Amino acid sequence: MIVFIPLYAAFKRVPVYESFIDGAKDGFGTAINIIPHLVGMMVAISMFRASGAMDMMAGLLRPLFDSLGIPSEVLPLGLLRPLTGAGSLAFTTELIKTYGPDSLIGRISSTIQGSTDTTLYVLTVYFGAVGIRKSKYALKVGLFSDLVGFFAAIIICLFVFGP
Repeated sequence: MIVFIPLYAAFKRVPVYESFIDGAKDGFGTAINIIPHLVGMMVAISMFRASGAMDMMAGLLRPLFDSLGIPSEVLPLGLLRPLTGAGSLAFTTELIKTYGPDSLIGRISSTIQGSTDTTLYVLTVYFGAVGIRKSKYALKVGLFSDLVGFFAAIIICLFVFGP
């Protein structure tokens, strides 16, 4: 790709460097435009975690997870992953440090990390960058796919690696 794109551009007589500079200028403007959306999202995530709402939700769901034989240690990851990639990665790292990478909890958390997305971040950044205001359906689909990915990761890891 590194060789092909400039050769193809040269063949088509596209000014590669000038096109790159124009794209970089547009990218800088986009970065400036999404800063308010990022700040708003970061404040909301901080408030969610600092208020204890995440811990309260995890506490309410913990008995259900325990009764189903699902390690409840991964529950906060399921709540955190749609909100923030860095926060969920830090939580996954802590789980792996505590329980080990080859433990069931380590494997489930790694699989959750790879099979879900940071839905609210994606909606905030990408929709904010292009000015989309109505994201109700995208939010529903994104959160539903995160939920499916979360439980699929657990079920597959329990099936493959056992309790």
